[in-house]
Amino acid sequence: MILGYARVSTADQKLDSQQDALRAVGAEKVFADVITGSARQRPQLDRMLDQLREGDVVVVTKYDRLARSLKDLLDLVEQVQGKGAGFRSLAEDIDTTTPAGRLIFHVFASIAQFERERIVERTREGLEAARRRGRVGGRPPALSASQKAEVRRMRDEEMRPLSEIATLFKVSAKTIRRVPVVAPSEH
Repeated sequence: MILGYARVSTADQKLDSQQDALRAVGAEKVFADVITGSARQRPQLDRMLDQLREGDVVVVTKYDRLARSLKDLLDLVEQVQGKGAGFRSLAEDIDTTTPAGRLIFHVFASIAQFERERIVERTREGLEAARRRGRVGGRPPALSASQKAEVRRMRDEEMRPLSEIATLFKVSAKTIRRVPVVAPSEH
């Protein structure tokens, strides 16, 4: 069975052209969402994936109707293939039910994997270079050592409410709660 999936981001956009194109290539059922592509929960997409059976083919007019990023596309197509079904994108002429289509799709997947690994590598190199220049990563501490000592005194000795201390230091109660009971150098 050919299952079509159509999506538009806003209610003022129309699904008609996508649905017509999907039916023209033989889609027996068309599932359609009116929701941003970055949304994790897309009810009709989830419904289609639940109904997907071995031998079915999921068809979209353009792959960006299914996923916002190549990584998301790869994850979704992996789900589809995990059910023994194929994937076809009309605009990009990708069809994982054919050997050539699978090859093209795997080339996309390899490029995406390569790019993810390069991003990780560049990030690591940048952090190492910053450390060599004496820069420490991360957010600066919300409280200085002397402020932490004062927080401990107010919280542990005076038993003042966390919210009151947080207001005085202009931080969250959670930050006050995280200040260790005994300063690490006092062990």
